[in-house]
Amino acid sequence: MAGRVFYDGLNLALTEGTGVATYTRTLTRVVRDLGYEVGVVYTAPDNPPKDPVLREIAFFDEKQAVKPPLARQIINCFADQLRGFTPVKPRPVAFDGVVVRRQFEATWPGPHQAFASRRLFASAREHFARTNRFLRLSFDAKPDIFHCTYPLPIRAKANCNIYTIHDLVPLRLPFTTLDNKRQIFRLLQKIARRADHIVTVSENSKRDIVTLLGVDEQRVTNTYQAVDFPAALRERPDEMVSEQLEGTFGLGFKEYLLFFGALEPKKNVGRLIEGYLSSGVDIPLVLVAGRGWHNEPETRLIGELRDRQRYEAQSNRRTKRSVYRFDYVPFSMLVTLIRGARAVVFPSLYEGFGLPVLESMVLGTPVVTSRESAVPEVAGDAALLVDPYSVDEIAAAIRTVAEDHDLAAELERRGRLQAAKFSVDLYRERVGALYRALA
Repeated sequence: MAGRVFYDGLNLALTEGTGVATYTRTLTRVVRDLGYEVGVVYTAPDNPPKDPVLREIAFFDEKQAVKPPLARQIINCFADQLRGFTPVKPRPVAFDGVVVRRQFEATWPGPHQAFASRRLFASAREHFARTNRFLRLSFDAKPDIFHCTYPLPIRAKANCNIYTIHDLVPLRLPFTTLDNKRQIFRLLQKIARRADHIVTVSENSKRDIVTLLGVDEQRVTNTYQAVDFPAALRERPDEMVSEQLEGTFGLGFKEYLLFFGALEPKKNVGRLIEGYLSSGVDIPLVLVAGRGWHNEPETRLIGELRDRQRYEAQSNRRTKRSVYRFDYVPFSMLVTLIRGARAVVFPSLYEGFGLPVLESMVLGTPVVTSRESAVPEVAGDAALLVDPYSVDEIAAAIRTVAEDHDLAAELERRGRLQAAKFSVDLYRERVGALYRALA
């Protein structure tokens, strides 16, 4: 056995995927493949039951998020005020086959040890806000490495505590996030001082961390990211993809543009829609855009376009120039939408990595994306790069990728070659080298 590595389960527990959840899922799988014993620490809405069978059941019970009785809430509130002053010992959750877990196969990070503690991450943030101190974790078997995959005020009794800082968007584009900027700045500064090592996902983010947080660059490692789609989805015949698109969404194969990501300011959806409308292309724009925040103008614009499309349909003035939005689609359907798109358009203002760009290239879909931040590192020469603040440039690139079929085919070829630079095998080598150097 190579050693023992524990992770936070902050994003793994989310029912809808995020870039950090994908990162953590891929990371835990490759580390397990490297021979490490993997553990993940999760939060729970209440104290995990003492009975191990009931603890396994409660771990997978989505309804347990219901608030406990008022008396219990009051007791827990007082306990939370005190728990940060002594190490917290999460309870192990044994997976003995009581719960049928096939429902979670697509998102489950593979065999691992699991631990749970009541309101762990919320308590850690509250404790840090009050005291400027990290919450400490203790385990019966001390891990060689405790790896926080997101900036959290948590530290474990471990040989080495490392933290992934994906980007410094709250500092570089403060108007695009909901963080308490003073608190996040204090947290990042403390991580910069106390971490045994910092991991990040691009050279752009590494430069930001070194420059803005004053970290010695020898203490920061860029591992990049990787994408690992199930072969059954990646290799599904085009005919099957086409049938699912037509049957589920009423879309033709390679006859629409696609954006997927949160509906939040840094994703730049407002300018994307403006660019699409200005481009004059005669294919739909499909948005798979979660609810996000600070998106009232975009939400209003999408609503107005939807009303106009209904009116045109009722007037028998149908047009292929339409904007469709889905808040969320299951993972397998998202893969189908990516594979069937003429192009993915992702003109983000700032990214630590730009996972949708890599995901699209892996699946052989041309990409229009931003030339800002880390995205050009991922895209290389395999995408059309635009100034994300220029509606005219976005419109011109959309028009080009929609009308120039030879260029689209060339971008598909280059995209697969570029994506190979971020393969799971290469990612495993980078992570393995890092952990061997630290453990």
